Amino acid sequence: MRGLHRRADVPRPQEASKLPCPRVWYSEAVEFLTVERRPDLHDPMAIVAFSGWNDAASAATDAARFVIRRLGARRFATIDADPFYDFRESRPAVSISFGGEREVKWPKNEFFYARNPAGPHDIVVFVGVEPSLGWSAFTRAHVDLYRDLGTGLVVSLGALLADVPHTREPRVTGTAIDPEVAARLELTTSRYEGPTGIVGVLHDRLRRAGTPAASLWANVPHYITTSQNPNATAALLRRLGVLTGLTFDLRDLQSAGERFVAEVNTALEGNDEIAQYVRRLEEAADDPSRQDTERTGGFVPPGEDLLLDIEEFLRQNRGDT
Repeated sequence: MRGLHRRADVPRPQEASKLPCPRVWYSEAVEFLTVERRPDLHDPMAIVAFSGWNDAASAATDAARFVIRRLGARRFATIDADPFYDFRESRPAVSISFGGEREVKWPKNEFFYARNPAGPHDIVVFVGVEPSLGWSAFTRAHVDLYRDLGTGLVVSLGALLADVPHTREPRVTGTAIDPEVAARLELTTSRYEGPTGIVGVLHDRLRRAGTPAASLWANVPHYITTSQNPNATAALLRRLGVLTGLTFDLRDLQSAGERFVAEVNTALEGNDEIAQYVRRLEEAADDPSRQDTERTGGFVPPGEDLLLDIEEFLRQNRGDT
């Protein structure tokens, strides 16, 4: 692979055929990037999603995993967890398998690939966890790999909390840092200033490397923060299809979205104050010309109490534990 070198204790290609697969290769200065196999891809596009700060209601990572499942994508590379996480703050989890064995689950950062016989671009999908350390090295690993694969476009997926109602189609915004990329893809040029997550850092490094990149963000209701939101996931997938040419059968997600809305509506019954707040959000969504100060009429709902009530209701009705 271009840009990758052999570590001293890793066999040369002619020697590797004598050893069990997979072969492991390491990127220059980033030995935490393990490429298990080098896929031969045709003009690939990459889809990227991180759980954490950039992933309200898990909408972005759910969309990326949806693509992996529907395309039958295969894993081909990983980024080791050790250099990038403070495990005292974000601890690994212990689980017990069906066979009774205990297993420690570490944060996963995995790259997948899939052929795309129906379109001009093969697909690379990354799903990972926003790191707490070493963002520069972490994003350099991404940029090196996308460059070596000949990736023509990287599309990141994200989701943010916003003053939007759960009863309306989620809004998805599409941006690009590079004005030329934004114009070509009919997106807006990002003019955001302020705190950023790993997605913002990755886009900056992609821009400096000359790799075209775009970002899609779904708006999800701020008063329902931890539940998965099938409608937001479906909205991201529809907008992603416009950029990549991928088309998916979203009927299952749409049915799940209808159930989600019905469950939240039921959870809000009897709370006139919150119901009034949601109606104001609906009015603002139906009339975008309204000013932000008009959206809630000065009323902000008691967030934590409402979140706990809705989440408990959803868990009980879905049989979660």
